[in-house]
Amino acid sequence: MWRPGFPYVELQTARIHGYHRALCVWSWVYRGTQSKPGLVLGLDMGGSCIGRAFRVTAANKIDAVNYLYEREMVTAVYVPTFVPVRLKSQRQVTALTFVADRAHAQYAGKLRAEEAAEAVLQGCGRSGDNTDYIANTVQHLDELEIRDRLLHRVDAIVRSG
Repeated sequence: MWRPGFPYVELQTARIHGYHRALCVWSWVYRGTQSKPGLVLGLDMGGSCIGRAFRVTAANKIDAVNYLYEREMVTAVYVPTFVPVRLKSQRQVTALTFVADRAHAQYAGKLRAEEAAEAVLQGCGRSGDNTDYIANTVQHLDELEIRDRLLHRVDAIVRSG
């Protein structure tokens, strides 16, 4: 959401239904290791989610998708899923998302804020400290005026501990 990693021509706030943002994936590569996993976001079943939709040119579509697959599917914890998305402009489009695979060993399920914060505080991986990931995510959600109670609570615990 805050680090697309590919060129895009348009960015809009968007909502999906049927999935919600959740700290539900143990990170074994980017924000932790198998012995000290961090915790990252995934889309999980149920509810709805406000986020960002990136439009790419037809010429960049394959490169963008390949980049996202390489980055997000490093341990196959996600299921690439095309979903209908309602843009802020009220237009509906189809978007590629990555939904947490509940059958995968890295699926953390629903954790209490204290449990999540404990994992975040220990996590450090290829992309850096898990605490930075949480802080950046909360900062960008705040900029979009999106309040995620659990994520904000985890961030508060992490900052105080």
